[in-house]
Amino acid sequence: MNKVILYYKFVSVDDPGMTMRWQKELCNRLGLKGRIIISKHGINGTLGGHIENLREYKREMNRSVIFKDIMYKWSDGTGTDFPRLSVKVKPELVAFNTPDEITVDEKGVVGSGKHLKPEALHKLVEERGDEVVFFDGRNAYEAAVGKFKDAVVPDTKTTRDFVAELESGKYDNIKDKPIVTYCTGGVRCEPLSALMKNRGFKEVYQIDGGIVKYGEKYGDEGLWEGSLYIFDNRMNHRFSDKSKDIGACVHCRSKTSNYENCANKACNRLVLICEDCKQDTAKLYHEQSCRDPAAV
Repeated sequence: MNKVILYYKFVSVDDPGMTMRWQKELCNRLGLKGRIIISKHGINGTLGGHIENLREYKREMNRSVIFKDIMYKWSDGTGTDFPRLSVKVKPELVAFNTPDEITVDEKGVVGSGKHLKPEALHKLVEERGDEVVFFDGRNAYEAAVGKFKDAVVPDTKTTRDFVAELESGKYDNIKDKPIVTYCTGGVRCEPLSALMKNRGFKEVYQIDGGIVKYGEKYGDEGLWEGSLYIFDNRMNHRFSDKSKDIGACVHCRSKTSNYENCANKACNRLVLICEDCKQDTAKLYHEQSCRDPAAV
C-alpha cells in the first residue's frame, strides 16, 4: 500500500548540509521519493512510498532530537506520485525572500499567528461572523480551484510576490480585523502570518495543519469549497464525493478543477481546462503566443 506524507517543522538547524546528507541516505535506504527542503529554519517535506517505509521514516525522525513530534499529514498515493527524490538546502523553507526577517526558537516561528484547530476556527467564525477574513497564503492558480468561502486571494504568481502585495496598501482596510491565513499543509502560513503582523495586521491566525487537516475534519461540509491543488502527479485532491468544481475552463468557462501543463515545453505553465476542451490539442497551450505550429 502506497501513501504520501506532508510535513514540516520550524526549528533551528545548525548544520543544514549534514542534515541534507542524512535525509538523502535515509530516504534512499527506504525507497522514498519526493521533495525535502532544509534550511537554518527547519525542514519541509513531501514524500511518497510504501506505508511501512514511511512509518520507518517517521520513527527515524522521532529518534532525532530536533525533528521529533512532527505532525504528519497522510494521504493515499499511487507509487508514481514523484519521479525522483530531491533533497536541497535553501535559505528559506518558504521562499518569501525574507530569510533575515524570519527567526525561530524552540516553539517555531517567532511572532507567527495563533494556531487554530478546525473546531476553534468554526468557533471564531460563529463568534465574530462576517468580521473574520480568510486570507489565502498560496498562489492564485491554487486558489482558482479551491478556497475558503469569500476568501481574500492576493494577486500573486509566486511566494516572492507576497511582501510587495502586503505592502501595497490594498489590505489596509482589513488590518484591524481577525485574519485567518491558510495554505495546503500550514508551512507557508507560519512565516506569512509573522510577515503580516510585522506589517501592521493586528489579529492574525493560521489553521493548524492547513487545509489538509481542515478537510480531514469537515470534508466538504464546512467552509471550504472546491478541490485542493497539490504539487505532485496527482495534481488535486478532493475531500469527499460532495466536492464541487469552482474553477473555470480558460476556453468555454465550464466548471473544472483540471490543470494541464502547457503543450509548449518551453512554457510549461499550467492551463485550467475542462476534459472536453482538453481533447483539442491546440487548446492545450497556455496562451496564443505559446503555440508551436509544428506541434499542433
